[in-house]
Amino acid sequence: MTQSNTQPILSAKGLTKRYGRVTALDTCDFELYPGEILAVIGDNGAGKSSLIKALSGAVKPDAGTIKLDGEEIHFRSPLEAQDAGIATVYQTLALSPALSIVDNMFLGREIRKPGFAGKFLRALDHGAMRDFAREKLSELGLMTIQNIDQQVETLSGGQRQGVAVARAAAFGSKVIILDEPTAALGVKESRRVLELIQDVRSRGIPIILISHNMPHVFEVADRIHIHRLGRRLCVIDPKEYTMSDAVAFMTGAKEPPAEAAAA
Repeated sequence: MTQSNTQPILSAKGLTKRYGRVTALDTCDFELYPGEILAVIGDNGAGKSSLIKALSGAVKPDAGTIKLDGEEIHFRSPLEAQDAGIATVYQTLALSPALSIVDNMFLGREIRKPGFAGKFLRALDHGAMRDFAREKLSELGLMTIQNIDQQVETLSGGQRQGVAVARAAAFGSKVIILDEPTAALGVKESRRVLELIQDVRSRGIPIILISHNMPHVFEVADRIHIHRLGRRLCVIDPKEYTMSDAVAFMTGAKEPPAEAAAA
């Protein structure tokens, strides 16, 4: 993908966010291009979380601009960002364990029955929701889950992550942000989630992946945004640099080359 003549699907310029005397974002820039997996890495306290919260509507920057599809946007809440097409899957997943897979897929987006029952009695169309959920889970190869009416608390960690990603991908998202999606998973389940990430990308949805797991980052990312001291330090191609290089840039042990810093 040549980015010189491609418009970013999501970009930020000069983002600044202060909490009292602490500057969490210091004139930070960011670009996500169509159809790519962009990893965001950085040491603890580098400002990664603040960047993601600003992009997903969870915090309002003090300065700077954010653009989606070339249009400047001002989100007042994560719900507004979600409605605009930016879906975030947090490490905590934000699933309701006591509800079924179907109910979690449609939380806040329930389908009502047609006609009087749906409009006035607010009756839910469970059949339509089950069919839709089954279709979306199948698309992402998640039908190892046999019973979509089972409670989420009965699922493994990898299956829960799959449901959360499927929910994000199912509702016309333009961008999916994944926050540490393999952090609490074993080797086998992590592998499935990495495959899931690539499945979502193959459907044309670009992904921002925040992760501390360098082997995972270098396996799936097209580009790596390295965050340091509240701003973008550089963007590197994982095919051209090693994990040791990335860690050295991230910690300040090594200066990034000029062309990566200007990326």
